Amino acid sequence: MKKQTRAIHTDFPRRDTYGALSMPVYHTAAYEFDDADEMADAFCGRVIAPDYSRVLNPTVMFFEDKVKALTGANDVIAFTSGMAAISTALMAVAASGKNIITSRHLFGNTFSLLTVTLQRFGVETRLCDLTNIAEVKEAFDENTCCVFLEIITNPQMEVADLPVLANVAHAHNVPLIADTTMIPFTEFDAHSLGVDIEVVSSTKYISGGATSLGGLIIDYGTTPGFDHRIRFELIFNLGGYMTPHAAYMQTLGLETLAVRYQAQAATALALAKKLRGLAPIKRVNYVGLEDNPYYAISRKQFGPTSGAMITIDLADADECKRFINRLKLIRRATNLFDNKSLAIHPASTIFGPFTDEQRRDMDVLDTTIRLSIGLEDVEDLYEDIRQALDN
Repeated sequence: MKKQTRAIHTDFPRRDTYGALSMPVYHTAAYEFDDADEMADAFCGRVIAPDYSRVLNPTVMFFEDKVKALTGANDVIAFTSGMAAISTALMAVAASGKNIITSRHLFGNTFSLLTVTLQRFGVETRLCDLTNIAEVKEAFDENTCCVFLEIITNPQMEVADLPVLANVAHAHNVPLIADTTMIPFTEFDAHSLGVDIEVVSSTKYISGGATSLGGLIIDYGTTPGFDHRIRFELIFNLGGYMTPHAAYMQTLGLETLAVRYQAQAATALALAKKLRGLAPIKRVNYVGLEDNPYYAISRKQFGPTSGAMITIDLADADECKRFINRLKLIRRATNLFDNKSLAIHPASTIFGPFTDEQRRDMDVLDTTIRLSIGLEDVEDLYEDIRQALDN
């Protein structure tokens, strides 16, 4: 079956008693067993059966199975948020004395996790330009445990060469871990590009209009011990497993993911082209524009679409504030890839707790507005932006 069909038709592990077409929401904490041996087998992992919803739940397992069917992954584990997926994935490969190679171009909380939280537990973060392979090679040593990156950085919109990074990582016997939230896994094959582990904020495209929080670890089975450590250590000891209601909402979201994404990506491209004609906008940054420096590598890796995030730069921070305040249709909110279009000033919000020097090092500019493009008509979005600039 093609991906769109698989997104809709995945068999239940067990036939529902009432023949429900949608997986029921198993809002329960625990499960009864027929006998002591069956209970022991479930708790010790000798059989895959839910015993306690903090670690396994039928509704969540069905959502995970749908993602496995779409990606061909060895295993998929669902979490309460994208950050929970990122932190758990990194803790599965890191340890005191180890180091992680990554970029300064990261989402604010991911950067803080790596440079503050994990550092407090003895894990070093080595920041380098991931588009400069010589610099990447120089960062490795015998204690490197992984290379981590975002496939399109937020909000800088940098795209690194995944197969090249994978070759270097694999030469040192460490995994390439990629946050692939910006382009859905229905659109490209991350594993074929050398990615060993994907992390995804399923809050974004997958949830179907910001209905719920969630995150995914998509494991392709190429990192020894990784899946076992998450399933039988970190899920048990840290928590963070997805709730059944979120899994239900996101299972429904998967069924319409491809059609919603195609519409959002098409609108983003059309809008990016139109915004170049507005004089107050000093720069339109979207990797789908043919003169964007990352256009060619993005097309090669991710196919003909380029996501639904655009950034624009205005004259200064004050003009950015005035622009945001004048918007009438586009919502003033964080998050990405809601059905509604959203606008935010990253420097004063997501990256607000960082120092001016840190923001400069991360290329987070005071002049940048981030736009998440929803499902509205492109002409309506353009008119809202135009009037916000003209007033």
